[in-house]
Amino acid sequence: MFFCDQKNYSHKNEDSLMRYLWFIIRICVRGLALLMTMVIVWGIFDVVYVLYQRMMTPPYFLLNINDILATFGAFMAVLIAIEIFANIVIYLQSEMIHLRLVISTALMAAARKVIVLDYSVNNYLEVLSVACVILALAVCYWLIVLTSRQMDRPDTATQKAG
Repeated sequence: MFFCDQKNYSHKNEDSLMRYLWFIIRICVRGLALLMTMVIVWGIFDVVYVLYQRMMTPPYFLLNINDILATFGAFMAVLIAIEIFANIVIYLQSEMIHLRLVISTALMAAARKVIVLDYSVNNYLEVLSVACVILALAVCYWLIVLTSRQMDRPDTATQKAG
């Protein structure tokens, strides 16, 4: 189940309809994992093809800044797909959505947007919007890390009292 404590939750306590529906959802999530693997492989072939195409146009074996930015964007898209695949796999293994991984994937997608953003076409409000999204995601990630560290740390108040 989403965002629940796996230790306190079990599908065994549900009726047969809910167990069957969860079975269907797990099959669908496995299908998504398979499709995401195909997207990753396709994305890698696309990166190789784009690089080959750009390198074989005159002047040969030279890339201009637009070619480099397009290549970075393609690389980042593949990395984002790999992160989404990791989200799917972790969900299949633990039936929980790991918020830290989801936020880091969103940060990577926002970073890709910054890399491929054409500042000559976009106005300042769009750039400011992307900056606000990145700031919100960074604060969210920081709060998640801070909270997990506090949960992992033994309570110092109980140690002093004991």
